[in-house]
Amino acid sequence: MDERTLLARSDGPVTRSRLVRELTELGLRPGDTVMFHTALSALGYVPGGPLTVIAALREVLGEKGTLLVYSGWNDAPPHDFTDWPAPWQDAVRAEHPVYDPELSEGTHDNGRLPEALRRLPGALRTRHPDSFAALGAQAEALVLDVPWDDPYGARGPLGRLVDAGGRVLLLGAPLDTLTILHHAEALAQAPGKRHLNYEVPVLDSDGRRVWQRYWDIDTEDEAFDYGQTVPEGVWPFTAIAQEALAAGIGVRGRVGAAESHLFEAAELVRFGVEWIERNITA
Repeated sequence: MDERTLLARSDGPVTRSRLVRELTELGLRPGDTVMFHTALSALGYVPGGPLTVIAALREVLGEKGTLLVYSGWNDAPPHDFTDWPAPWQDAVRAEHPVYDPELSEGTHDNGRLPEALRRLPGALRTRHPDSFAALGAQAEALVLDVPWDDPYGARGPLGRLVDAGGRVLLLGAPLDTLTILHHAEALAQAPGKRHLNYEVPVLDSDGRRVWQRYWDIDTEDEAFDYGQTVPEGVWPFTAIAQEALAAGIGVRGRVGAAESHLFEAAELVRFGVEWIERNITA
């Protein structure tokens, strides 16, 4: 999409000062701890791109605020490589590069903003390869010493975000990007919960290359068989979020050209857990 189209959609440039004003109007506050998801093109023409958006967020939050993003690992070995022919497995095990929190590129699936934040001075990233990155006053508390197993559970970054009274911001990103609802899946007590086992090359505490195994809820396909619980073609997180909004959880507003949303993480997780436990019955 060219700049003229973006300018027309957003009624002019979406500058840093405009972002600060509109983010404040949406409800973002100084000192907030915020996980955010952004569809940059949905905002309109943003002079300076990702760094402008991050600068505006940091200006609103101030020195006591914190930003959290899902980073992932773009070049992680496929979780099913252990089903490959033995020579292929041997080659991967022998030579696949290790996950390095400082160097390994984040996933491309979530746009440019997470990687831009990860690269900023002072940003911290989990040593767990299903990684999150944070910048700000609570960064260490959110991302250090994440357990190998159940990283979406109570002791992972999302559980810590909830405990910190954190919030979740969607800047033009669709409702199905609400990663926080994976935490609801991890907590929900419902039948048929799916888990996956992964093996990844990492550096141990002595700096040696080792293959580390960990298990987690299935975030690739779905943690539950949502089956008939949502309309055909609707992602479950979209359905949960729409019902949460209808119940008065979260607010909508416009930032640039984009419909945006702001949720209290604890409220949305609580609603998500209740929704899953009510709807997943067999």
